[in-house]
Amino acid sequence: MVEQQKKTYMPRERAFAALFPHAPAYRWRQCVMTLFQPTCRGWKDATALPADMRVTMRESLPWMTVEQFLLLESKKKDTYKAALKLHDGARIETVLMRNARDSWTICVSSQVGCAMGCRFCSTGTMGLVRNLYADEIVDQYRFWTSFLADHPHLPQTVGNIVFMGMGEPLTNYDNVKEAILTLLAHTTLGPTRVVVSTVGIIPQLARLLADPTWPPVRIALSLHSAVAQTRKEIVPTSYENFLTDLTAWARTYHAAIGTRRRHLTFEYVMLRDVNDTPAHAKALAQLATAIGKGKVNLIPYNFGTAAEFQKSTDETIVVFQNILKKHGIIATRRRTMGDDIAAACGQLVAKKV
Repeated sequence: MVEQQKKTYMPRERAFAALFPHAPAYRWRQCVMTLFQPTCRGWKDATALPADMRVTMRESLPWMTVEQFLLLESKKKDTYKAALKLHDGARIETVLMRNARDSWTICVSSQVGCAMGCRFCSTGTMGLVRNLYADEIVDQYRFWTSFLADHPHLPQTVGNIVFMGMGEPLTNYDNVKEAILTLLAHTTLGPTRVVVSTVGIIPQLARLLADPTWPPVRIALSLHSAVAQTRKEIVPTSYENFLTDLTAWARTYHAAIGTRRRHLTFEYVMLRDVNDTPAHAKALAQLATAIGKGKVNLIPYNFGTAAEFQKSTDETIVVFQNILKKHGIIATRRRTMGDDIAAACGQLVAKKV
């Protein structure tokens, strides 16, 4: 059973308003500016605020909503994974990955656990514990920027944020949207540097198209098969007409807001003898052609708790990729990072303290 979010937690902005009901609006803006300074480590550093206000905030307003209890570094030193504890004892994981531009990509979680139950994903074994608050999502970014500030020998630029950690972002729609808007407003990231990955919750996808306040970030669809029966077997939330509904939605998306930089990406985990045959490749090519403007990202399976699956061979992935390319589909292969510390796609899992 899904646990309810703890009622004792109040989002920072609301808590500030409750503490200082007569404070002018610019005071909270000063607070936010301090929050996004990586070298600041507490309200004591918010020197633009009056001293008595800082004392009250240190006593009553959380500076960080996440607390590190584990940090791992990959052998290649290009990936870091942090396990973080939340105010109620729940745990999440977040990942920092070095990208080809010699900056960093942060992979954030949007929920504690996940209700989607994708059979190849370790996070799904947790079930859904609760949604994350917007503060808890934003603070994963703040955690990593502070980490980088403490390690000046590393590149200091965060170039991308991907909502590909624990959870299904679109079932935590309001908090994810608030977190993205906050990050876009207070960092140098542009909207095309933010990717929201979803298993494809059609009502929520329709909602974001109709929402004028939804930020213009990129969408990645966790497809994993363009054969309805195969997808249903590995993605339990799929249904008979899902691919038809997805095609209709994607065409609407492209007509409304799709651009060269806001194309759809179809994520496809390669599972040996499950979804990696030439027939599956041709079905994917047919779907991608029908939708148009999409790109396919092939993801080698990373071993986790789903022992029933095996990774497709390199030769199989090459054949699959070539079939897509012959049909005019742009298909890339994701570089595996952090699998030695269980930080790669599908490997994030945590338990409550």
